[in-house]
Amino acid sequence: MSENCLFCKIASKAIAAKVVAEDDGNLAFWDLNPQAPTHVLVIPKGHLGRIGEAQPQDQERLGRLMLFAAQVAEQLGLKDYRLVINNGAGAGQTVFHLHLHLLAGREFSWPPG
Repeated sequence: MSENCLFCKIASKAIAAKVVAEDDGNLAFWDLNPQAPTHVLVIPKGHLGRIGEAQPQDQERLGRLMLFAAQVAEQLGLKDYRLVINNGAGAGQTVFHLHLHLLAGREFSWPPG
């Protein structure tokens, strides 16, 4: 846990969030600034600042995070959805704790951004 990290505080329950799902290593909760009708943030409970900082030893943890996100989508009854990871401020990352944006409920264009 990183002492000053907002998402670490949410993962440890020091800050409340509207939790959608949780397992031993991951947490999913509703985004406070939704960009789609369904906008859930999916985080690993252990701190990792961004995907670009991941190391080979994080491979299993990252795989579990992706599978957890798919389980959350299934739990919410989503058939079509987008998963987004922003890596760094220039890509739109504002909280430096790795997280997936699970977005659904509207049409998405390509390319994004």
